[in-house]
Amino acid sequence: MKQGMLGTILGFFVVLFLLVIAAFGSGALFIVDETKQVVITQFGKPVGEPITSAGLHFKTPFIQQAHYFEKRLLDWDGDPNQIPTKDKKYIWVDTTARWKIIDALKFLQSVGNEMSAHSRLDDIINSATRDAVTSHLLVEAVRNTNRILETKEEGADVIVTEEALERLEVGRQQLTRAILEKAKVLAPQYGIEIVDVRIKRVNYVEDVRNKVYDRMIAERKRAAEKYRSEGLGKSAEIQGQVGKELKLITSEAYRQAQGLIGKADAEAIGIYAKSYSQDAEFYSFLKTLETYKNTIDENSTIILTTDSDYYKYLKGLK
Repeated sequence: MKQGMLGTILGFFVVLFLLVIAAFGSGALFIVDETKQVVITQFGKPVGEPITSAGLHFKTPFIQQAHYFEKRLLDWDGDPNQIPTKDKKYIWVDTTARWKIIDALKFLQSVGNEMSAHSRLDDIINSATRDAVTSHLLVEAVRNTNRILETKEEGADVIVTEEALERLEVGRQQLTRAILEKAKVLAPQYGIEIVDVRIKRVNYVEDVRNKVYDRMIAERKRAAEKYRSEGLGKSAEIQGQVGKELKLITSEAYRQAQGLIGKADAEAIGIYAKSYSQDAEFYSFLKTLETYKNTIDENSTIILTTDSDYYKYLKGLK
C-alpha cells in the first residue's frame, strides 16, 4: 500500500513537471526579472497593463507575446555638435545623459525599442542643448564660477579666491540644468524620463580657441600682478619694520656706548686730577711738553719773547 502511495505521489510530480515544461515550451509561463518590465501583446496589440513585479507570470500561449524592457538607468551618449553661442562664437559641445523607461506600454507604442529611443533622445537632448547654448555667452558655457584661482593661507582656514576679469551670472552647471529641464518636458510622451544630462566636453573652433587663450593669459597676468604687488607691499612692510628695529637697537647701543664713554672719561679725569694734584709743578711741566710736541716740528718757526710763559722751560735748558 505504501509503495502504491509513493508511486502515486511520484507520478503526480512527474506530471506536474511535464506540465511546467510544456507551459514554458508553449510560452504560457514566463519569468520577469527584478531589472525588467514586460508588456504583453496579442496579435501585435497591447493587452493589459505593463508587468513590473518580478516573478512567475502567465499568458496565453502562441497568441500572446512578452516584450521585455529595462527598469534600470540607461546611458545615452550623443555626437559632438557645433553650436554658436549668444556672442556668436562657435564651440563643439559633447553631451551625455542617463534615462529610464517609466511607462513601458507608451514606450512600446511610441518607439518600440531602445535603438529607436536613442534616436528620439538625439533629437530631444541635442535640441535642448542648442537652445540653451545659443541663448548664453561663451564664458557661461565653459565656466562654473568667477574664480580662477583658489589658495589656502598657511596656518589658517581662510581660502583666498582670485576672480576672473569677465564676471558671469549663469555658469556651466546652471546651463546643464536648463538643458535637463527642457529635455524632461518632451521625453514623457515616449514613456521616458531623462534623469540627468551632463556636458562631457566643450571644444573651441580655431579662431575662438585663440581668443580664449588670450583671455586666460590676461586673467593669469592680472592675478600674477596682484600677487606681485602684494608681495612688494609685504616686502616694504618687512623692510620698514627691520629699519625701525635697527634704529631702536642702534640708538640703544649708542646710548649705552656714550654712557660707558662718559663714565670712563669721568674716571680718567678723576685719576688725572688725583695724580696731578699731588705735584702741580710736574703737571704744568708735562702739559707744556705736550704743547711743545703738538705745536713745534722741524718745519715750524716760532718767535718768542724772553719773558713768555711758553719759553719758561726752554730757558732752563743748558
